[in-house]
Amino acid sequence: MANAASGMAVHDDCKLKFLELKAKRTYRYIVYKIEEKQKQVVVEKLGEPANGYEDFTASLPADECRYAVYDFDFVTEENCQKSKIFFIAWSPDSARVRSKMIYASSKDRFKRELDGIQVELQATDPTEMGLDVFKSRVN
Repeated sequence: MANAASGMAVHDDCKLKFLELKAKRTYRYIVYKIEEKQKQVVVEKLGEPANGYEDFTASLPADECRYAVYDFDFVTEENCQKSKIFFIAWSPDSARVRSKMIYASSKDRFKRELDGIQVELQATDPTEMGLDVFKSRVN
């Protein structure tokens, strides 16, 4: 279960909540946190379907790393309503170096646990994951 590179396990809830977001659209977003003492990734926050992008960005701490998944709705040029599931590796410049290293070394293994991610973003400040960035990555 644990990742050999960083020793992080993934709590079952992480996968279960992701499947609910993907299949049933129960959540708009999920924020994941690494619990260093327990050496595992856990669900920190769930965003209701009515929550918007602002709620999502407000749930990411300004000085701590997080992983997040966001179900982004958009309309295509053909006027079709679609959605894509984004994986965001949030690693602000002000986060502790140790934290950045742990999140970086655990990211790929954690992402593999979440089957159905369509777009990945790496962000160190809010502008790197703005709505304009999301829109540019869906086409």
